[in-house]
Amino acid sequence: MTPQKLICFDLEGPLSPQDNAYEVVALIPGGREIFEMISRYDDILALEGREGYEPGDTLALIVPFLIYHGITKEDIRRVSSRAEIVKGAGELVMHLKEDGWDVKIISTSYREHAYSIGSRIGISGEDIACTELNLEDIAAGMREETLSLIGDAVSELLGHRGDEDDMVKFLDRFFFKLLPDTGYGNPLERVRVIGGKRKVDAARMFAEGKGLKLGDIMVVGDSITDCRMLDCVRREGGIAVAFNANRYALPHANFALATLDMRFLDLLCEHFPDKEHMVETVQKWQQTRGIFEHDPGKIPTDLRTRLIDDLIDDLSDAGGFIAPYFHYLEGADDGLMEKVEAVHARFREKVRGRASILG
Repeated sequence: MTPQKLICFDLEGPLSPQDNAYEVVALIPGGREIFEMISRYDDILALEGREGYEPGDTLALIVPFLIYHGITKEDIRRVSSRAEIVKGAGELVMHLKEDGWDVKIISTSYREHAYSIGSRIGISGEDIACTELNLEDIAAGMREETLSLIGDAVSELLGHRGDEDDMVKFLDRFFFKLLPDTGYGNPLERVRVIGGKRKVDAARMFAEGKGLKLGDIMVVGDSITDCRMLDCVRREGGIAVAFNANRYALPHANFALATLDMRFLDLLCEHFPDKEHMVETVQKWQQTRGIFEHDPGKIPTDLRTRLIDDLIDDLSDAGGFIAPYFHYLEGADDGLMEKVEAVHARFREKVRGRASILG
């Protein structure tokens, strides 16, 4: 009997380089700085294990600022329409489906963005777990007192640039004292972001829908919102791939791929669920990478798949090839992890641009 194959992708990073919420907030004055500060606040709360807080809850915290500036769901869709697709992602998804894989997306992204990207690469809404944002409903119940408070908070927040401790104290008071007191309530309860533990829940839901466990599937992520999903799948014996990942995600994966073209992930998918074969393949890739670093035509035949063969033909014509890096991370020492982190940072910046700085 052919084993069932399920893969769950994070969206922002592995499938599209755009951080949609970052670009949406950029529509408002000082938006990028505001988002970067709240994103850093998100990292701090997540890393300290603040009760009731999940990585990615940034997307709940920015909602008051979106409403204050009149941002609508149509703005989110418009920004999403400009998003690029990670090179090779669409071809990989199509190939995996043809090869019998069930392909899902698990994303902190608002539904408008997640469904937009999904439709462009052949993944339907029923195969996507993402954040539902009832922006108009929340805005309709907003009091003048609340709007005034938010307006004052914008300028005050920007005044805390460069002083992280003061920023945290201000945002703690604003989000969890001043804002709730106006009747807005706890911002984390107004919007349920699919990040952290909720990504694990979504992966488990998708797995159980096929009669599988987390240890039977593959997941792909790149940031702090994916840490728990990567960690849980890895611990239960599944395949957790860190893709162009940051320092938060890498320690929780058992495989890492740094690449400019997502089609190279097929090298791992081809041998799934044979983990031993996957490890041997990754180790051989790294041992021989110097031979084909700038010439894809020299990639050995046993390190190719049908999809990678097609990719090599494209790359040979285009020129400027930079071979991906594969690493097996189980038992990796600090020295190796530092090298992997540096490699991923380079590729992450090339693929994601300014969004690469976000946790």
